Amino acid sequence: MAVERTLSIIKPDATRRNLTGKINAKFEDAGLRIVAQKRIQLTPAQAGEFYAVHKERPFFGELTEFMASAPVVVQVLEGEGAIAKNREVMGATNPADAAPGTIRAEFAESVGENSVHGSDAPETAAEEIAFYFSGLELVG
Repeated sequence: MAVERTLSIIKPDATRRNLTGKINAKFEDAGLRIVAQKRIQLTPAQAGEFYAVHKERPFFGELTEFMASAPVVVQVLEGEGAIAKNREVMGATNPADAAPGTIRAEFAESVGENSVHGSDAPETAAEEIAFYFSGLELVG
């Protein structure tokens, strides 16, 4: 498997509850390295731009409002098969369906407030990383 990079976001429900360290420990324990990280406060417009792919979906307004409701931690994870590994560590979107030990099984409050976001494909990862980070911020 190739070394990849993927975007990870620790969402407002998790940052409000001070879970950043516990969530990052799960990524690191799974063999992923954090090669860029920052805590930011998104505006509704920035959240809307990032999640534009969902613009026509009924949950778009609620999603962008939620993502702008408190700080988030955006980060780049690197490792062998990082995209799939990140998604495995996060668990299913619905915490009721998430495997025991995954981030969403342990920390998510609901389907909408599910603590983390992760890229779903190499092309998406590249776009999402570029949205939040310049090349100078990626250190490995």
